[in-house]
Amino acid sequence: QKPLPNNELSDMYISLSSLYTRLVSMAALQQTPITFQSRSPPSKEITSKFQSHKPLKTSFSGGFPSLKLPKLTVKFAGKSRSRGGTAGAKMADSPAGSYATALADVAKGNGTLETTSADVEKVGKIFSDPQVYDFFVNPTIDIEKKRKVIDEIASSSSLQPHTANFLNILIDMKRIEVIKDIVKEFEVVYNKLTDTELAIVSSVVKLESQHLAQIAKGVQRLTGAKNVRIKTVIDPSLVAGFTIRYGNAGSKLIDMSVKKQLEEIADQLDLGDIQLAV
Repeated sequence: QKPLPNNELSDMYISLSSLYTRLVSMAALQQTPITFQSRSPPSKEITSKFQSHKPLKTSFSGGFPSLKLPKLTVKFAGKSRSRGGTAGAKMADSPAGSYATALADVAKGNGTLETTSADVEKVGKIFSDPQVYDFFVNPTIDIEKKRKVIDEIASSSSLQPHTANFLNILIDMKRIEVIKDIVKEFEVVYNKLTDTELAIVSSVVKLESQHLAQIAKGVQRLTGAKNVRIKTVIDPSLVAGFTIRYGNAGSKLIDMSVKKQLEEIADQLDLGDIQLAV
């Protein structure tokens, strides 16, 4: 893949810088505390059975002084992503990769790859609850009880039959403990099959859809991917601005956060680490 011409990189930098400026301005005008709440638990019917934890809440307040626009920082932690070759073979080396590839093959074969991807995402959210995960990996709990709960999950979450059967197979083979890894590996397989670039956008506040679309276009221009999938993360430690992580295993980083700017100032002044109180 050929590198982007300097004028295109400049255009993308100006676009992201403009977005950064708007976000910092919005934060500076904020005078009242804002409370951010994590995503809702997967399903009331399911989580009630396992006494799901309460959502995590984080408080953030205060304004910001006038800040200099940071440089566009792109870090490379390894080689760029390959869109073919040995990627699939490497994933299949692990049990989770083998299961994920098998499920993707079934979904691709019956034309339900997109729906199955949505199913796997639901499963990931459900098993992210420690109470749910501990229930299924507990060897003292009867398999039939676990199967019954799987049926309830499939019904309440509208999972496809082959997705529910897949979970039952993991239970029967006593491999349900790798379900979290399977969810991660399936995303990798799905992205490879659909030529999709995953970009994780971290920010202090939830970004508007038009801002995310602007970031997606920038990542698409950088990678040449057919599709770009955005995942958002709330990170108060950034102070303001945002970061974009993409590439193979998140090996590339665009850092347009105020935290990064403050760290660079500290390095220049030889002040050591700056401790940010958030």
